[in-house]
Amino acid sequence: MWLQRLYVLFFIELGSRRVQVAGCTPNPEAPWVTQRARQLTWSLAERAESFRFLIRDRDQKFTDGFDDVFRGSGIEILRTPFRAPQANGVAERFVRTVRSECLDRLLILNDQHLERVLDVFVEHYNGHRPHRALALTPPRPTRPPVARPTEWGEARVQRRDRLGGVVHEYVLAA
Repeated sequence: MWLQRLYVLFFIELGSRRVQVAGCTPNPEAPWVTQRARQLTWSLAERAESFRFLIRDRDQKFTDGFDDVFRGSGIEILRTPFRAPQANGVAERFVRTVRSECLDRLLILNDQHLERVLDVFVEHYNGHRPHRALALTPPRPTRPPVARPTEWGEARVQRRDRLGGVVHEYVLAA
C-alpha cells in the first residue's frame, strides 16, 4: 500500500516441485534468513524423505550461519554461478508463475497480507495446479483421483474460486 518492496524467502523441491514459503519481510537481513532456515530444518526433520542438496544463489544474506544450519542436517550446499538466473530455472519459473497468476492481480497491503495471499496460492500450487514436469499432476494432490465419466455428457465440473476469484480450482464432481 505504501509502495514498499517486500522480499519472500521460499524453498522448492526440484523433484516434486513442492513449494514452501519460509516468510516475507521488508528487510531480509542475514539473521532473519538464518532463523527461517532453522525453522525449515525443524519441519524437514519430521518428514520421512531426506534431502541431499540445497541450491542457492550468492546473495550476501546467505551467510555461513545459513549454510551451517543445513550442513548440520547433512545437506550439501550448492551455489549458483554469479549473474546466472538460468542456473536455478525451477525457482525462477515459480517466481514468474506466482507473479503472473497471482501477485500482479492483487494490491498487497503489507507483509502479513502478502503471507496470507502466498499461503493460499502455494496451497493451490502444491495441491491443484498441474505441472508439465509431473505429467500434468500437482506436486501434492489434495483430492483422491475421481473415476472418469464414461461419456463427457455425464461429466460435472465444480469450480472453487480462491483469493477473490484470482485463482480458480476445477475438479470433477463425484
